[in-house]
Amino acid sequence: MLQRVTGLAMAAMLCAASASAQQSAAIFDPGKLKGPAKGLPNEVLVLGTAHLAQLPATFQSAGLRILNQRLLAWKPGIIVIEKLSGPQCAFMRQYPHRYKETVRTYCWDPAPARVATGLDVSAATFEIDRLLASWPAAPTPSQRRHLASVFLAGGERISALVQWLRLPDTERHAGDGLDATLVATLDKLRSERSEDASIAAPLAAALGLERVYGMDDHTADTPDASDTARKASGDAIQQAWDNPATAKRKQVDAQLQPRLADAEGVMALYRALNVPSQARLVYDSDFGAALEEGSPQQFGRGYVAYWETRNLRMASNIRETIGNLPGRRTLVIVGASHKGYLDAYLNQMHDVRIVSSDQVLLP
Repeated sequence: MLQRVTGLAMAAMLCAASASAQQSAAIFDPGKLKGPAKGLPNEVLVLGTAHLAQLPATFQSAGLRILNQRLLAWKPGIIVIEKLSGPQCAFMRQYPHRYKETVRTYCWDPAPARVATGLDVSAATFEIDRLLASWPAAPTPSQRRHLASVFLAGGERISALVQWLRLPDTERHAGDGLDATLVATLDKLRSERSEDASIAAPLAAALGLERVYGMDDHTADTPDASDTARKASGDAIQQAWDNPATAKRKQVDAQLQPRLADAEGVMALYRALNVPSQARLVYDSDFGAALEEGSPQQFGRGYVAYWETRNLRMASNIRETIGNLPGRRTLVIVGASHKGYLDAYLNQMHDVRIVSSDQVLLP
């Protein structure tokens, strides 16, 4: 009798294990279904960066020398940056009750370029696509100045800077849609201390690319109901951020920042921001901590929902860009806190292969 009961129990366990295995096999995981079998893959390298404008004065753009050389040697065919596109900013301007502060913070006003070219963002976006569809292999300086002016009218300042950098010094002057105001805008942008002006645009110009692609998204932004709600939310999340993981991040920063005066120190910073373990540290310090904060209003959950939505929309913008230009290497330059999320989300795409940033950061 005991042997029979034992046998029945074993049979039940085997059936349960079999059912569990079948269930696991039935789970659809798009990230494991990679294709196509033929053709060049879509390789994507997500480079987490500090926002250079926020670094101490000891950092100078010349310190990016080694990093820029490594990125140039990797030869991306697409460069994507953490900037809102001209069309998204135009969309947001139609909803000032929700996006007024977002537009003020993240959008460049293309009004001077509209005056100079006669093109609004919609018309300029169409004209950009039309010009690039039949862009010559060896455009004249006049054509480059004109395209730069249209990029500015479309709200795409960094792509305009790419065209400006591709011109010889003697050809960087007004004309062909660029007036004195727009020339001053481009000259000022050249010296801006940002990852877009100091890394993305010079790299695109050196590689012979005609533009970069903005993929940031702030359509999940919502205004606080009141100043009181804003303060209560900020206080709750700041309290959640006061944790051991945040202390560890601050300790690492304190060790790295004194070294930013030279190129090797800058490379050390980028290696630290892109090491695989950084993604979990960022989560524990920031979003995971916010998720568990205990305010009655559950402010942290709203914050995490915004963060995940923003990253998903960023990933979809990157995927759209890659899909229009298949078989090229793509470099994504983004704030380091986004890197782990974009790596994970993009890796779910059938036609995307994530490349380790070690390829450009390690000796």
